[in-house]
Amino acid sequence: MNWTERVFKLQEHGTTVRTELVAGLTTFLTMAYIIFVNPSILGDAGMPKDAVFVATCLIAALGTTIMGLYANYPIALAPGMGLNAYFAYVVVLKMGFTWQAALGAVFVSGCLFLAVTLFGLRGLIIRGIPHSLRYAITVGIGLFLALIALKSAGIVAASPATFVTLGDLHTPPVVLAVLGFVLIAVLDKLKVPGAILIGIVAVTIASFFFAGNEFRGIFSAPPSIAPTFLQLDVKAALTGGILNVILVFFLVELFDATGTLMGVAKRAGLLVPGKMDRLNRSLLADSGAIFAGALLGTSSTTAYVESAAGVQAGGRTGLTALTVAVLFLACLFIAPLAGVVPAYATAPALFFVACLMLRDLTELDWDDTTEVIPAAVTALTMPFTYSIANGLAFGFIAYAALKLFTGKAKEVHWMVWIIGGVFLFKFIYIGGH
Repeated sequence: MNWTERVFKLQEHGTTVRTELVAGLTTFLTMAYIIFVNPSILGDAGMPKDAVFVATCLIAALGTTIMGLYANYPIALAPGMGLNAYFAYVVVLKMGFTWQAALGAVFVSGCLFLAVTLFGLRGLIIRGIPHSLRYAITVGIGLFLALIALKSAGIVAASPATFVTLGDLHTPPVVLAVLGFVLIAVLDKLKVPGAILIGIVAVTIASFFFAGNEFRGIFSAPPSIAPTFLQLDVKAALTGGILNVILVFFLVELFDATGTLMGVAKRAGLLVPGKMDRLNRSLLADSGAIFAGALLGTSSTTAYVESAAGVQAGGRTGLTALTVAVLFLACLFIAPLAGVVPAYATAPALFFVACLMLRDLTELDWDDTTEVIPAAVTALTMPFTYSIANGLAFGFIAYAALKLFTGKAKEVHWMVWIIGGVFLFKFIYIGGH
């Protein structure tokens, strides 16, 4: 028995080394944008972009390696979108804290997150999530992915009158994205291995000829991480004014990561009796990555919803995650090459996966409005508030309220009351950031 079989149990999960490698490459290509977007956003907060670039690659590689080897899950970790924007534009630029203090807040929230996981409270929270909301998490993540994909492709654009509107369908990126989606759907139906990856590569190649994409070289030496390494200010993070920030980081980390892990793991068929111990390990892996990322110099690290693309490509074990980790490390040296895949090339893959994730709508009991309405609220508010955490918050509050006012309070797990109450308190006294 070779080491891959011994460590990852490929046969048990009905997969092969080749399938896992293709799945890992697929996941990486759908989330590689973070190594360029994260430094750009945190750079707006005054952080050195080159150092943030290195920190982003390193924490993605470290966190994903732990996820792969310790939990044997095909899920990748990296600094989370949304939280980095909150870090830069709200905590630093709006509230006036230094980026060092904001990193300290991330570190403290990561410690709390790890404690909640170690003491089993996170497991209690998950067990307390009703089945209808679990299905809604998957559907909501699918809708969230769809919005990200349509925005990346240029099919959806901002509008001052209607918030969102149809983009310019005559631009090369939109046309290529649409053709890429059709290609992926057709190849998948024909059961061609690596259909998603083929679609991404095809659009990327076409972008050189039709969309003005430029080849930027291959190798470059990695910049220094010294400007952000261990620069966090924990003392400033523990002062009164930033405690609200820590709570927001903690709540969003808890429910973004938990929701993503459950949604992607369910999509991979891993949330079944006998395999739940791996879920607990995955929770520990992403908990540890948060404060490790703060030490390196980046905002909160979380499980990536784009991992669903790799799962759809056949990824079922930690070998998929390990592949992603190696590619992130390689990005330290081949940043120009990694940056050549445009967002509109990965958008078709994300949109295809999003379509498939909507199948869980059929699992809902549509005759029981006290179950289906909170599920619908959860799924719909995720894309419309651009936040998995907000979707969960509204879903829990709606679930508790409907059960209470329809005389079904006894059906509700005690954890739902606590979670709903915490979110209600957050919205009333802290706000909706």
